[in-house]
Amino acid sequence: MSGSKQYQFYGWEQADVPPVTDEYPGILTPRDLYDVLCDVWCADTCASRMRPSWTPENKTLGQCTITAFLVQDIFGGRVYGIPRAGGTFHSYNVVNGRTFDLTSEQFTGEILDYTDNPEQFREVHFAVAEKKARYELLWERFRKAVNVI
Repeated sequence: MSGSKQYQFYGWEQADVPPVTDEYPGILTPRDLYDVLCDVWCADTCASRMRPSWTPENKTLGQCTITAFLVQDIFGGRVYGIPRAGGTFHSYNVVNGRTFDLTSEQFTGEILDYTDNPEQFREVHFAVAEKKARYELLWERFRKAVNVI
């Protein structure tokens, strides 16, 4: 899927780690996953506090944590969070020493610091029912998109 396409998300050049599962045909790298997610992300998978600002042109807005944990499920690695105003975190992935952020495009013109950030845990994030429900919706839409359902 990804071929020689130029991507814009942070770390796209090194987002070439193999999946830890062969359950999803055609998803051979995080770039392949990004290609599918571009058709899967929607207002309903966006964080509720950001939903009024979500548009198809800014499809990664409010998708970071649920996307980072989906990446972790398929590619392994760890999820980290960049501290944001208001006590929230912007989540991204580190897999086999490679750092990438499939949802960084929402920060137009802002440079994020991907060093020395705290690890994020799904048990903490998914204790929030709304976030867990969005994660489950993202998984369902992803599985349909790759014909696994």
